[in-house]
Amino acid sequence: MAKWRTETVEDCLVRLPLAAIPKLQTRDYHPSGRHPIIDQGQSLIAGWTDDESGLIAQNLPVVVFGDHTRAFKFVDFPFVRGADGTQVLKPKPDIDPLFFYYALRALDLPTRGYNRHFKALKEKEISVPSRPEQNDIGRVLKAVEGTLNLQDEELAAWDRCKRAAMRTLFTRGLRGEPEKETEIGLVPESWKIEPLDTHFSAVSGGTPSRGNPSYWTGGVIPWVKTTEVNYCVIEFTEEHITDEGLNNSAAKLLPAGTLLLAMYGQGVTRGKVAILGIDAACNQACAAMNPRDDAILTKYLYHFLTSRYEDLRQLAHGGQQQNLNLDIVRAFQIAYPIDVAEQQEIVGAIDAIDRKIGLHRRKRAVLDELFKSLLHKLVTGEIQVGDLDLSALDLSKVAEVAA
Repeated sequence: MAKWRTETVEDCLVRLPLAAIPKLQTRDYHPSGRHPIIDQGQSLIAGWTDDESGLIAQNLPVVVFGDHTRAFKFVDFPFVRGADGTQVLKPKPDIDPLFFYYALRALDLPTRGYNRHFKALKEKEISVPSRPEQNDIGRVLKAVEGTLNLQDEELAAWDRCKRAAMRTLFTRGLRGEPEKETEIGLVPESWKIEPLDTHFSAVSGGTPSRGNPSYWTGGVIPWVKTTEVNYCVIEFTEEHITDEGLNNSAAKLLPAGTLLLAMYGQGVTRGKVAILGIDAACNQACAAMNPRDDAILTKYLYHFLTSRYEDLRQLAHGGQQQNLNLDIVRAFQIAYPIDVAEQQEIVGAIDAIDRKIGLHRRKRAVLDELFKSLLHKLVTGEIQVGDLDLSALDLSKVAEVAA
């Protein structure tokens, strides 16, 4: 890191004349307007406004820092500042704003909960190379992150495609037959609608006592929590229990191929489904489902429940924590073609989309690791931009690595 100087973040800043420019309260955010609102939230743009009294249009670009959230945003367009915890940072003229933005993101700034973090940020130190090196570092990191964002857009597009395909397949089927109106909406005329419990058992698991080390220490039986019910197939888990833990709790050993549904969970977790790719046990917040007969394919049920995710979530009940239970799961109405061959065709069509989504997830994971590595190594001088093979940023190269 020859000739790089070290400065505190506070010493890198210039004071901006923002005291007289008002901040906008959250209640005054609108879904549309002439001017974007930037606050300390995770999204770049939090809302819109037509109020010009708080417009910041000079001294751009700047870095917006969330005093509570620790979120950093690079802003090079006029904006209105949201209230509470939104800090606007401008580096000195000899520090490139884009380099400064990435250097700040590379800092280790531990969370203090919802307390303020700006004082701790100002005390941190960054290494500052020559201005041409700063420009090169900012350019490379922006290119990698831009490619990463493209993958996010691809994933979002394929997710929309999957939802549209499922909506069509589960209302029209694949045989071109007339549709009938049912309690769960339109379905092909020949399809049956029956409670899940008609063809699948549904049981919950359990959690061995955390106070007994012999139930957990040295365990080899995978133990699934609701947070791991995310993608199609569960291949590994974070925790394992022992045979003793299995035998002395409500936990049940479930065979690979069991369909799991998350009955509890904050955020998007509740209502998610996944199929076990391994023999495992699950906690009491999961409903474990296995076929009673061969009327409905497990993979078909997986895709059907995925398509009805919002319907399932609306059935949750309780106080502050809304949850599902086994009675709700067992009574949930399933529409299915009697012809198992049609079920297999529907599964095949959705699986093809899932493979595309999986490919883009792998591409994104490769790019994310590349970005994190470059972010640290470039802003600390561990590697130089001139040492990089920039052709590695090409999407086709990333696809080869991910495949």
